[in-house]
Amino acid sequence: MSETKALATYLVNSRLEDIPQDVRHEARRALLNYIGCAVGGAREPAVETALRSLTPFFGKPTAGLIARTERMDPLYASVINGISSHVFEYDDTMPRNYIHPTPPVATAVFTYATANRVSGRDFVHAFLLGFETEARVGNAVYPAHYEAGWHITSTAGVFGAAAAIGKLLGLSTQQMIWALGLAATQASGLREMFGYMAKSFHAGHAARNGYASAVMAQSNFTAGERGIESPRGFAAVTASKYDLSEITNGLCSHFQIRYNAYKPYPCGLVVHPAIDGCIDLYRDYHPAPDAIKAVRVRVAPLVMDLCNKKDITRGLEGKYSIYHSSAVGLVRGKAGLQEYTDEAVNDPLVKRVRERVTAISDTSITEDQAHIEVELQDGRKLVRFIEQSLGNVHRPLSDKQLEEKLRDQCMLTLSSGQVDKLIELCWNIDELDDVNEVVKATVRS
Repeated sequence: MSETKALATYLVNSRLEDIPQDVRHEARRALLNYIGCAVGGAREPAVETALRSLTPFFGKPTAGLIARTERMDPLYASVINGISSHVFEYDDTMPRNYIHPTPPVATAVFTYATANRVSGRDFVHAFLLGFETEARVGNAVYPAHYEAGWHITSTAGVFGAAAAIGKLLGLSTQQMIWALGLAATQASGLREMFGYMAKSFHAGHAARNGYASAVMAQSNFTAGERGIESPRGFAAVTASKYDLSEITNGLCSHFQIRYNAYKPYPCGLVVHPAIDGCIDLYRDYHPAPDAIKAVRVRVAPLVMDLCNKKDITRGLEGKYSIYHSSAVGLVRGKAGLQEYTDEAVNDPLVKRVRERVTAISDTSITEDQAHIEVELQDGRKLVRFIEQSLGNVHRPLSDKQLEEKLRDQCMLTLSSGQVDKLIELCWNIDELDDVNEVVKATVRS
């Protein structure tokens, strides 16, 4: 049986009762984290700009937005919700393939739930299947696909969105195969967009295209039936090396969401170890910015590939700068949302230290590690080695920490009572009769 057909068969036949409780709890964690990110990002310039430019093209207003009152058609609503969930770079990440897995899939299913009544059980089940699909497709083509310059959140995310919406629509196996094929031919997104509004668009783009794939397949719009594995399919065209066994091995039992990670800092996951080390040095020694002569950071090679932006002027660029992330850790002792604004990037003290940071690629350093050496003007050297970064799979954020992360992002727009209610709804989402309750709870009352 082909990989596409095997995956489609699994998706159609899967039952929520067969999915372990720990996996279902991890789904609730991912969805709570997603909602916090989407609420927090709902008023960002990228969202406002997308709404302003796309409003003339909206269709029948049957779908809603997270944390906003506008209504539009489901496909454009998916674009906007996807942007808001990804714009802060605060969303979850899978260290195995660096997909931001929840935004494309959760965006699609939450948007669907604003236009169609969906029970919590069906919603969580569809989300988990979309997550599994996206992760497995990503695993099959990583790292060659990513190294070629594809943004894997978008290119793999479209498969997850198609699978999740397809499950909610009750597609047959044949229709699910077509949905995956339609997703394959729409897979796109370039890493060149990192540091620009276009990167956050990728999450919405994937959600919209996956949503459309499932809807078209429901109407028997046909597509190639080996869209993933054929010689001219997704894997072969977009990756010089790939392993199709990643799609089917352990299907039904080896759930990928168990390897998900949640960010404590709103920037690229690979710079988190350096941030941890710089914050530790700030806490222990509190070096004055003008006392810092040099900062030498040894990191995994991937860090230099992803986050080598140094001459920056915009907050979005700072999210992909090992130099800026190290500097804010040393100057401010934190790396929250306010450390990745235009103001923070252009802060004279931060800029002064950033210019003194040297990042060195070191193959002996893993992607979850960093070695930081701060040389002071008086000759002293402050050193810290981070073995495992906070928030990664080995040091995961607790449920309580995820709640606090949501609070930090939502308190600017919602009352404390509304935030409490939103948290409660997220933890009990699979028991809801109508998941749209969650979306409604994100709007200021």
